[in-house]
Amino acid sequence: MKINGENFSQSKPVLLRDLIKNLGYSTDKIAVELNGDIVPKSSYSEITARSGDIIEIVSFVGGG
Repeated sequence: MKINGENFSQSKPVLLRDLIKNLGYSTDKIAVELNGDIVPKSSYSEITARSGDIIEIVSFVGGG
């Protein structure tokens, strides 16, 4: 799978929620796209990421 344009080795399918957590992201301040589709936060614990998937994770950063 590719995450944010970089190859990522994952030996078996993983819930998107667990993948996000293992990568160190907080689900509060991100948006996730899986194979070109935006994934609702409510679906993170239902959707499985697999080999060949393309995932983009965007973090929201505040500033002033």
